[in-house]
This record gives sequence, structure tokens and C-alpha cells, in this order.
Amino acid sequence: MELWLVRHGETQWNREHRLLGWTDLPLTPLGEAQALGLKGRLPSFPAHSSDLKRALQTATLAGFQPILTPALREIHFGALEGTLWEELERGYQEALLRFQGFSPPGGESLEAFQERVFRFLEGLAGPALLFTHGGVIRAALRALGEDGLIPPGSALILDWPRRVLDQLAPGA
Repeated sequence: MELWLVRHGETQWNREHRLLGWTDLPLTPLGEAQALGLKGRLPSFPAHSSDLKRALQTATLAGFQPILTPALREIHFGALEGTLWEELERGYQEALLRFQGFSPPGGESLEAFQERVFRFLEGLAGPALLFTHGGVIRAALRALGEDGLIPPGSALILDWPRRVLDQLAPGA
């Protein structure tokens, strides 16, 4: 099944390298330009979006009226939300870099996050366009035996659950 996973455009916390989970921030002007740069470059598949403002704003600026899908939210960082990467305890940094064993105080464990995301993906019946977050995209990549992050305002194209097909660079 062909899936296009679109990472929302840039936010202020992305720019500052802060942990951004469920805090509902809008796009920066650059993020808006990245989202507008997607217009006309994405397939007309059924579209779903995280219910967080930055993902929905990206979808709307790209020309879609998606179904709001809370399962596509970023991981909930709990008490670590908003922490600068360089100020994050080393153990948390290592768990996030390994993308396993992460469980923030008052937040969502990586295992619970992945279960939420994969339950949604397994329920899809056909090709889809998903406006979401870096963590969701990284979880999908890890499930395919790969790793990495894609820049804000770009898309990863998958033959789910088999392999990565391509990447669409940011439009701005």
C-alpha cells in the first residue's frame, strides 16, 4: 500500500531544537512557505492529519481538507516537553537516538506511541496521505528496518509495510 507521510512545516520549537510533542504550536513563516511548497506536489489520496495545529495547517496550506486523526500525533514528551536538546539528560538523549527504551515522566512511552501509530496504519485500507510529525515518520522507518529523520515540510513515500520508495524534499 502506498503511503505518503508528510512532516509538518517548521515551528519555532523545531528551529530552537526543543522537544515538541503535544504542545500545539503554529508554523513559522518558513513553515508556512514549506507547506505552500507542497501544493500540487502530493497525490490526491485520502488525506489524514494529526489533530495538532502544525500538521493541520500544513495540510490546509498544501490544499487538502484531511480527516483529523489523533493517532497521528507526535509522542507526548510529558515533563520533558519544551526542553532544549542540549539540556536534556544524557540518558533521555541516548534513548531517543536509539529510538527505544524512552519513557518520559508524565508522558507517553515509546512503546505506547508506536502501538498507537501502528494500530492506525494497520487499519488503513488503501493508499493514503498522512500529515504528521517526525516521530511518527521515524517509527514507520524503524518498522521497515531503516532510521532517520526527514526535514520539516518534506514527505516520505512508502510501500507499506515493505520498503521506502522515495523522499520528497521540502517545497520551500
